[in-house]
Amino acid sequence: MHESAIRLKNKSIAAARGSDARHYFSIQVTIILYVAKINDIIPVANGANPVHSKRTTGIQETARTQVMTRTRLTTCLLLLSLAGAVVAGEIENVRVWTGPDKTRVVLDLDRSVDYSVFSLDDPDRLVVDIDGSRMALDPELDPEHSGVVSKVRYGVRDGEDLRVVLDLSEAARAKSFLLEPTGSYGHRLVLDLFPKNARSAAERVRQVARSLPEDDRDMVVAIDAGHGGEDPGAIGPSGMYEKNIVLALAGELERQVEEAPGMTPVMIRTGDYYVPLNERFQRAREARADLFVSIHADAFRDRRVRGSSVYILSRSGASSQAARLLAQSENQADMIGGVDLEQSDDMLRSVLLDLSQNASLEYSQTAASRILDELGTVGRNHRKQVESANFVVLRSPDVPSVLVEVGFISNPSDEANLGSRQHRNRLAGALRRGIEKHFRETAPRGTWFAANRDDPARYVVQRGDTLGIIAQRYSVSLNRLRQANAIQGDVIHPGAVLEIPTG
Repeated sequence: MHESAIRLKNKSIAAARGSDARHYFSIQVTIILYVAKINDIIPVANGANPVHSKRTTGIQETARTQVMTRTRLTTCLLLLSLAGAVVAGEIENVRVWTGPDKTRVVLDLDRSVDYSVFSLDDPDRLVVDIDGSRMALDPELDPEHSGVVSKVRYGVRDGEDLRVVLDLSEAARAKSFLLEPTGSYGHRLVLDLFPKNARSAAERVRQVARSLPEDDRDMVVAIDAGHGGEDPGAIGPSGMYEKNIVLALAGELERQVEEAPGMTPVMIRTGDYYVPLNERFQRAREARADLFVSIHADAFRDRRVRGSSVYILSRSGASSQAARLLAQSENQADMIGGVDLEQSDDMLRSVLLDLSQNASLEYSQTAASRILDELGTVGRNHRKQVESANFVVLRSPDVPSVLVEVGFISNPSDEANLGSRQHRNRLAGALRRGIEKHFRETAPRGTWFAANRDDPARYVVQRGDTLGIIAQRYSVSLNRLRQANAIQGDVIHPGAVLEIPTG
């Protein structure tokens, strides 16, 4: 998946903007001269008849001055508003991203605009009318990566407005919204086109769950490559994009998980496009994932900092200042990636984030610990223990979730390693081994891992655990758990090791 190379033929945009600026400047100078002239003429007019002036009372003179002042201000404001209208808004760029379920068209604007959108058929088209704007450059579409958009046309409408027409290869449902400036991006008009016959991402991930057998099923691993599309993530010293590195690593992890027994991967992002944060964990839920792994590459102003870190969701404060700042940075991805924030907020509110489900968070802690241990075998760990913070992408209430920073792309050595396919293969191997170890310890009855354990699974009791929670987690009855561990009653103590019966 790639950004469409909607390369724009340079028509001397700098010269065009310079011409507009000179025109606007000349109008402003004219206004200033006109105002100055008014100021010169009025005193002369006042002094043209000295006799009359002497007869004018103080009250009359004051009223007359106020009227003239208002006249001057009104004239200036009128002329300035006319001058502002001369310079039209500009569409500075047109970019296209295509994903498995939609095509995104982004119009980069130099200001906020008023616009309207409507569809036409025979042939299929999407029409966008933008008030008081013009196209700065001619869009040139690359059909290989443009999704359902086959051509971009534009023209002047009603003398000063712009009409943009997207010729479509098939009928598509359109959704549009404006984005305020953020990061390196200015104002943007986003058009999402959903082909009527395309399979949705939700359907794609649900198919994974439906394909699993009833007995000895695989454990499902949801693999999330961070960022994507409009959001490049961190950028390394040599210009390497985090979004590309983590997608390549996610693809290698997908291959290794697919080849390993007892596990099935599902990719949250399959190409270079953006997926909203809440939709990422929602896709994992729809796939009935047993573990969600979000892959990232860290960045820091001090380029000497390097190494891997693993994070889980915190129900309260972050485990460190660095974890809190990282979560803030990652949580801003929706603003950069281009998400309709009103809809995003509504969807987040609709998800019941029942963080009292200790089992899910404890699973996350176990998985994160195993992954961190394995990452230490292929490189340096920046953090020696699992960290936690309030990451939006980890907020699934019922899918254990971890976020892995596989290195600092801001560090030249880490960046070079992440750019190496051989090193990425080793990182993917470490992630796979950590996931496997987690599943061997925790996989419930009815899974391949539970059916192929050499020894009974063991669990170390944590603070807050109850026998009921542990029995539910491992899909065993409370009585069998008591019998396997010779427990009378329900009292257990942190640090105790319990055997989990299988079969």
